[in-house]
Amino acid sequence: MKVRNYLLMLLLILAWNQESKAQSNSKLYSQTIRGTIIDHETKQGLIGANIVILNSDPFKGTASDMDGNFILKQVSIGRISIHISCLGYEAKNIANIEIGSAKEVVLKIELIESLTHIEEVTVHPKTAKHETLNKMATVSGQAFTVEETSRYSGSLNDPARMVSGYAGVSGDGEGSNEIIVRGNSPKGIQWRMEGIEIPNPNHFADEGSTGGAINALNSSMLSNSDFFTGAFTAEYGNAYSGIFDINLRSGNNAKHEQAFGFSTYGIDFTVEGPLKKNYSGSYLANYRYSSLELLDNIGLVDFDGVPKYQDGSFKIVLPTQKAGKFTLFGLLGKSNILAKEENDEETITLGEYNVNSDLTVIGISNLLPIGKKSYLKNTLAYSATNTQNESRILGDDNTMFVALNEKYQHNYFKYVSTFNTKLNAKNSVKAGIEYTRLGFDIKSVNDFKNTGAFTTDVNSEGKSHLFQSFVNWKYRITSDFTVVSGVHASYFKLNNDYTIEPRVGLKYQFLSNQSFSFGFGMHSKTESLSTYFVQLHDNENNTYTPNKNLKMSKAIHYVLGYNNQLNYNLHLKAEAYYQDLYDVAVENDPNSKIVLQDIKEGLANFDFVNEGTGKNYGLELSLERFFHNNFYYLLTGSLYESKFTALDGIERNSRYNGNYATNLLIGKEYKVGQNDQNRIGLNGKITFRGGQYYTPVDLMKSQKAGETVYLANSEFSKQGDDLFILDVSFSYKLNRKKTQHEFKFDIKNASNNKTKILERYNEATHKIEDGEQLSLLPSLQYILYF
Repeated sequence: MKVRNYLLMLLLILAWNQESKAQSNSKLYSQTIRGTIIDHETKQGLIGANIVILNSDPFKGTASDMDGNFILKQVSIGRISIHISCLGYEAKNIANIEIGSAKEVVLKIELIESLTHIEEVTVHPKTAKHETLNKMATVSGQAFTVEETSRYSGSLNDPARMVSGYAGVSGDGEGSNEIIVRGNSPKGIQWRMEGIEIPNPNHFADEGSTGGAINALNSSMLSNSDFFTGAFTAEYGNAYSGIFDINLRSGNNAKHEQAFGFSTYGIDFTVEGPLKKNYSGSYLANYRYSSLELLDNIGLVDFDGVPKYQDGSFKIVLPTQKAGKFTLFGLLGKSNILAKEENDEETITLGEYNVNSDLTVIGISNLLPIGKKSYLKNTLAYSATNTQNESRILGDDNTMFVALNEKYQHNYFKYVSTFNTKLNAKNSVKAGIEYTRLGFDIKSVNDFKNTGAFTTDVNSEGKSHLFQSFVNWKYRITSDFTVVSGVHASYFKLNNDYTIEPRVGLKYQFLSNQSFSFGFGMHSKTESLSTYFVQLHDNENNTYTPNKNLKMSKAIHYVLGYNNQLNYNLHLKAEAYYQDLYDVAVENDPNSKIVLQDIKEGLANFDFVNEGTGKNYGLELSLERFFHNNFYYLLTGSLYESKFTALDGIERNSRYNGNYATNLLIGKEYKVGQNDQNRIGLNGKITFRGGQYYTPVDLMKSQKAGETVYLANSEFSKQGDDLFILDVSFSYKLNRKKTQHEFKFDIKNASNNKTKILERYNEATHKIEDGEQLSLLPSLQYILYF
């Protein structure tokens, strides 16, 4: 009966859509564009900036007011490009802004001051698509838009999956959204939100990992953001691989708007609007609930291992007249999954694995202008993660017993203060301090042999402190030559470890459309707190904690880049890099090959010392045709090597040394319907990349121990098969007078390729199983904007 009711509801919706189409007239729908033009360095509004819609007929444009605000009304829906110019500033073009019938477009546009007087009267517009939002960055950076997150096939509206199409970046073949940059471990990635470091923002995330099955950050909340793959500026610390710098967008401060979405992954609702009349403050909030959990609760699905999760996020903007702008923001997540292992007849449960996790990020920031050329930003935030795992196995007496019990609780109080000043058009300085109080309560015990006595792997609680500071100096020697230098310093109170990391970046625009760039930087990262408190047992069964004095892992990055704007819509980028890794944590055994960075997730229960080394080097190419005339493509290729040397002195492939990766993302949009106001989108992604290395399982020893035991002296000695992945998607956007409907069908691994990528031991079946790449995965999505 329930299924019939849902089918009837769907038919009524389709009939309503057809009736609305029949009743629509020939009038073109329109929308409002509003926003703010600000100085990039000072973040203060620019008066008198001109905003013009390119190729508009009749001409449509406006100018910014005293606070830098502007508004363009009655803009026809579709796609437009705008040109922004202001006396004394470099002109800028923003292309392919999508205009829908339901939501106003709200923009925040930053302009850079011109160096020479002649540029005040001569227009040299720049295409902003490939430039990072952080103008201190000279190499290895990529800006991305919210639309790209939803448009690119295979991304599933997840920014972590989207960046796997960039040069030098790959993902996890089993389906996790882990980010592997230039052969480095995903452990080296740092997630940031609203300018501060945050914990792993993914549901079903394991201890020590930076990825997961589903990102808790809903794409409807995101603004344009940056992703860095190396030699990042001194502003960024506690990372040696990459930086994912996420910005939340501000809500519309002039009009209340809503969106309802339903997809294979979740049901969500987004609301935004002004806090009150004649006040420029705004609110934005989103809540999502697992679709599969909902369907399971009403009896429409019935299978083991239903992923259950919910998440919410918000951003509230509170401008004041004298105290600057306050911003409240947050991200909350909760997830649970109970997976069962059954025999071939599915009549006997051989094992159960129950995972519960929680995520909390809440913060407040204040951006305070100081004079006309400076600002001070202070942020105070609290974040926490709580993961509890329990593994139960069917024993010889046909009763279930607890084989593993884990608890990882972390909480962080963070204070960040940054000061930015523009000394003049050539010189700007940004400096800051960051304090983090780290609290932890971690415990892991196991009894895989069902002896009745648990072995403790880690059991500790307490707190520690991480202090960081930085200073950046940007010197624009000429309009064509920029130098960015700085230093980052860190001090980890837990074991009194500290680092001082100089960094420098150069960019030389030797032709109007071509430039060379260079980046150098020293980088470091603390390990997972559980690693410092691992408990081991000596030959006399005495417990000891070997890793408390483990230092930060470190890397020196060298990057040489070349950019060529072949034409207005076509951009070529090439980068060669070398990374020298040192103080790498390796097992304290002269015969061991174990490197901490090769341990993907979970508790790293080894005795480590900082005596390992490594190196990553490679060449990356990107050819991108920006979205123009309803067509785009992105072709990327990477050739690379990633090596580690443990205490045995032998250089070996790292786990993530795939050697090569290539991607083709391509898409076409078609105008359909009355007055061409609706859109059909076809998108695809083709990926070829080398397999990761894995360690073979020793079956006999695993069966005897009751847990996974790998072949001795064979750590990461086998390489998984090369991967071929085909992702395709279809979208349809239907505009009505005050609403917009968006339908999307996305298929990951549409060819259902099944490549062996690793092997694992199943404690329940006592057999070795092949781990295969994620199989064909379809996803449906519907969003109503109103």
